[in-house]
Amino acid sequence: MKKIIFCSVLVPCILCLFYSFGFPTEQYLTSPDENHRITMIKTENGISFDYTFRGRVVLHVDSLGLVTNSMLTNDVSLKSVDKSSFEETWYPVIGKNTEVLNQYNEYTFHLQDSETGTGSYDIIFRCYNDGFAYRYVLHDGGENEIQILCERTKLRFSDDFTFWAYNRENANLGPLHSNDTSLTEVKIPMVVKTKHDLYLGIHEAAILRYAPATLKSEGKNLSFNVSETTDHGPITTSWRTFIVGDQPGDLVNSNLLQNLNEPCKIEDTSWIKPGKSMWDWRVWGYKAADGYEYLLDTKTHKRFIDFAADNNIQYLLIDADWYGPEFSADSDPTAASRRGFDIEECMAYAKDHDVGIILYLNDVGAKKFGLDRVLKQFVDWGAVGVKYGFMKGTWEEKVRHTTEVIEICAKYKLMVDFHDNPVPPSGDERTYPNLVTREFCHAQADAKRSYFPETAVSSAFINMIAGPLDYTNGWFDLNHAHSRERVFEEIPGTVTAEVAKLIVANTGWMVLPDAPEEYLKKDDLFDCIRKMPSQFDSFKVLQGGIDSYITVTRRAGEDWFVGSLTNREGRNLKINLDFLPEGKTYKATIYSDGMDAHFLNNKESYKIEEMEVEPKDILDVRLAPGGGNAIYLRSL
Repeated sequence: MKKIIFCSVLVPCILCLFYSFGFPTEQYLTSPDENHRITMIKTENGISFDYTFRGRVVLHVDSLGLVTNSMLTNDVSLKSVDKSSFEETWYPVIGKNTEVLNQYNEYTFHLQDSETGTGSYDIIFRCYNDGFAYRYVLHDGGENEIQILCERTKLRFSDDFTFWAYNRENANLGPLHSNDTSLTEVKIPMVVKTKHDLYLGIHEAAILRYAPATLKSEGKNLSFNVSETTDHGPITTSWRTFIVGDQPGDLVNSNLLQNLNEPCKIEDTSWIKPGKSMWDWRVWGYKAADGYEYLLDTKTHKRFIDFAADNNIQYLLIDADWYGPEFSADSDPTAASRRGFDIEECMAYAKDHDVGIILYLNDVGAKKFGLDRVLKQFVDWGAVGVKYGFMKGTWEEKVRHTTEVIEICAKYKLMVDFHDNPVPPSGDERTYPNLVTREFCHAQADAKRSYFPETAVSSAFINMIAGPLDYTNGWFDLNHAHSRERVFEEIPGTVTAEVAKLIVANTGWMVLPDAPEEYLKKDDLFDCIRKMPSQFDSFKVLQGGIDSYITVTRRAGEDWFVGSLTNREGRNLKINLDFLPEGKTYKATIYSDGMDAHFLNNKESYKIEEMEVEPKDILDVRLAPGGGNAIYLRSL
């Protein structure tokens, strides 16, 4: 194969130059409800577009395109434009809601080199009622590989803006003003609030082959940073996505990312079952009142399994070191037993108690002993899922290996959770719903530190735009957990907020980090967790602000759950129950912070009250500083 090498003394072709006599001055695309409008414009610099929402110009995009090593000349012409509309209702195996409307209008611009008639590529736009997206498709260059060098696109907002952004296992960035700073790299998702209080969530959908993009902030302008890559055509990039809403919660409620991914590729999905899970990792060294000390051994895991079976908990996650030190090349994940722990005995006991086992797998062991071989062995033992940790490589390598892990897990009917700075969720759980969650956040007590209440709130508005997240919420021993071997700092928060987080967080696995005995000490509060379903039927952010508080409602059959969280400030909230079906009465069990509760010095104070309510009612709830509130609404 002949490979074209980009040379710095040559000017690379920019895939955005439209010197075609046949290209109209303007073309526009609207959303089905006509609130969103994209107007494509031919300029001296190529193709640009304006994004308008309800008649107001919000964003101007200059010089749309990629810089490549293509042999295309600057005379690029428009071959044709395909216009189409699409509407369907689909039913997720795993997701925020039991059904999703996928409705959009689409333009596909087909372009090619005017002189040679080769080097063709497409730019595809889709416009939804909750935002818009575009992607590039670079067609096969024959024997030549295609090299993408960068993306030239510039996003220019009409006014100054405020923004927030994902920040790995740290407190999220923001709020930052567009004129406050110049950042060379801002990770996605990024949330922008315009001068007119409109919110845009900038992310990507279908990150399946190439490294995720980042953003560069330059005053009112943003630009995409994409990693260089070389590949044989056709090259299909991820979707650059813009979710739009009047409130920050609208961005989280959206299913735009999932709609931009392909339908489910798994024919039989009956084995994909979200649920609640016990977790051994943070409990190591805990000493129960009866004198028992939790260790990494079969006896300890049987104790977890007994508790799970008795309390409507579907799984046990057995974390790192069960097959040896996780980063050691000598640790064999296909070995059945070591140091008093017998995986086959544990699996048999779990099967007898109808509890599924999720096994940790480090990237080192997966690659040394062969991913296919390891996963087959897990299934032969009876495992139902995998937690995959510490993937190594460039971002492009991590993206491709993530896809490989998901597909091989699907082959063996294994669910999977990615940890330790994973590839961003991008709606791909629609295509492979065995991808149940990822630690795309600062999970509580992870990274050897704890997060503060404001991060719990902001993560729900920023990180959760991307997809289902594994936060490992649900701590009950907030006063003494840091004395354990695997908990490194005190945990700020209130015990009621820990329950509320399980309602607020969208995830396929609710991984509970505490000891069974700690849950039983507060059994009346734990009963709210016990009553939670293995998967909720709906998700909606009712109210909130990125830096202040959030209220989320979830349906579970005929019952409902409501969760609220606040930052370090205490607050009183009014929760309108008009989301409930008309004509029904509910028994509301309200789990509140105690009057003297505080996220630093009185974490475990709570109270519980009951009352009958109807859809016309408005509940007054109080949240302590750094606290939360949970409500269980049982249909009468």
